[in-house]
Amino acid sequence: MILFTTGCVDDDHDHDHHTDAEGFVLESESGTEVYKEFEGAIVTNNLTLSVGDTLELSVHYLDHDGEEIEHEEDGEEEEGLRITGNNESIAIVESEEHEEGEEEHHEMAIHIIGVSTGSTEFKLELMHGDHADYTSYNNVPVSVTSGN
Repeated sequence: MILFTTGCVDDDHDHDHHTDAEGFVLESESGTEVYKEFEGAIVTNNLTLSVGDTLELSVHYLDHDGEEIEHEEDGEEEEGLRITGNNESIAIVESEEHEEGEEEHHEMAIHIIGVSTGSTEFKLELMHGDHADYTSYNNVPVSVTSGN
């Protein structure tokens, strides 16, 4: 019996680069940590807004030491965010799309819009092509208050 194996010998590009995240932080525009998940545990949980308000949050993924993972900008397949599971009648949660050429904007971000009083939650995924490199262990809770 003869067995042949083949592989890519001339692969100078790391097409299979995946983010090895152990958690993430959601930070407000002022730099305040409003939510943090690390190694499956919820460390910070303070995602509250009023009806009609919008929260702009940057998303920072964490390595196994709890340090922020810097995203390389090498022109390879872009990573993006996918948000699922939220009740849009309570809060709209969307990833922020940055136009190509916005050189100063390289971080990932989401925005949450308070629609009506109540609670909802969402799952956050870091996408790499058609699959997730990281999926939040927990659903991220969001509380929307009347603001009165």
